[in-house]
Amino acid sequence: MANKIVVGAQWGDEGKGKITDMLAKTADLVVRYGGGNNAGHTVIVDDLKFELHLIPSGILYEDKMSVLGGGVVIDPEAMVAEMEGLKERGISLDNLYISETAHVIMPYHRLLDGLEEKRKGDSKIGTTGKGIGPCYTDKTSRRGIRIADLLDEKRLKAKLEQALDFHNEVLEKIYGEEKLNAEDIIEEYRPYIEKIKPHVTNTSLLLNKAYAEDKKIFFEGAQGTLLDIDYGTYPFVTSSNPTAGGVCTGTGMGPTTIDDVIGVTKAYLTRVGEGPFPTELDNEWGEFLRDKGHEYGVTTGRPRRCGWLDIPILKHAVRVNGLTEIALTKIDVLTGIEEIKVCTAYKHGDKIVEEFPPYLENEIPYEPVYESWPGWDEDITGCRNYDELPINAQRYIERIEELVGVPAEIISVGPGRKEAIIR
Repeated sequence: MANKIVVGAQWGDEGKGKITDMLAKTADLVVRYGGGNNAGHTVIVDDLKFELHLIPSGILYEDKMSVLGGGVVIDPEAMVAEMEGLKERGISLDNLYISETAHVIMPYHRLLDGLEEKRKGDSKIGTTGKGIGPCYTDKTSRRGIRIADLLDEKRLKAKLEQALDFHNEVLEKIYGEEKLNAEDIIEEYRPYIEKIKPHVTNTSLLLNKAYAEDKKIFFEGAQGTLLDIDYGTYPFVTSSNPTAGGVCTGTGMGPTTIDDVIGVTKAYLTRVGEGPFPTELDNEWGEFLRDKGHEYGVTTGRPRRCGWLDIPILKHAVRVNGLTEIALTKIDVLTGIEEIKVCTAYKHGDKIVEEFPPYLENEIPYEPVYESWPGWDEDITGCRNYDELPINAQRYIERIEELVGVPAEIISVGPGRKEAIIR
């Protein structure tokens, strides 16, 4: 048995959807453990593109069970839209399971998300505006509404009214907005609830039964290590734990059930939204990476900021996730670059810093210290064995492995499901 976590080792958008999709063919269950529809995974199957925001990538395999754990926050409207979109494309939802303890994004969460970003002005975090943060805030403030509450309208109304006692005060007195009504929200959500209801179950029980039966489970991360609420570039982070530790709290499975942790990292670095980015390329090479790598957010469509690979960030991801291997994606995007740079440390005043600091933004900047490696011009998208790669591509990969101390077992050489080398 080999139960694996697939986790983002950068700021998200590393290609986790493709890697999970590749590995899902050998799994019995694919599980999403945190985040909400602020994430997006793109999977390309036989020239068909699937953009998934909530539902695990395993849904594209009819015989796999796809599970949304209790650590996920679910917008019923977005959930149903995604379900209907998959059904229209002939994808079965018979094996989709939703945790009864997952928290629900309500209309006031989305409203508050947008209002607070607007209020912050230049100090905004750069959220997707999907209501994720306010929903997690309600969860930790013990006024959240869970999927199980949707199934009992009397309890839903009582909990909504309790939540609105607080939120209407905030909406009216801080933001100058009109109060919301519980009955209106229930009326809006009723058709979504009916479509979600057949999929709701005790997913912790389901997963642990599967584990007891020696079934293979893959845990699919959303966002990335540098967006973790505890271990990311705080405060420019998400509101959950997309790191490997979030699997246990987000699924109700113990740490002894995990065998391997795969960290997905691009061969360069991207970020969507605000926050520090030492290796960002605000020049023609940044544009080259963005255009060639099609670096635009799946959820927002926003152009991603692009830069050279950052080893202190990757070493941090190895440590906090306990990575056992790396999946290196989009190395094909580097084809045609004469000189490829890798940040191996930061210069901070008169000091050289080799580890990820608690704050990258500082009065004394963290300036990248680079190594330069020769590039290659050969098309590598057809390579399926490591030895077929140009020698300079091999040297680049091996230097990354040497710097972080973890092997790159999967090397993605193109966007398609089969465009990869498995070592």
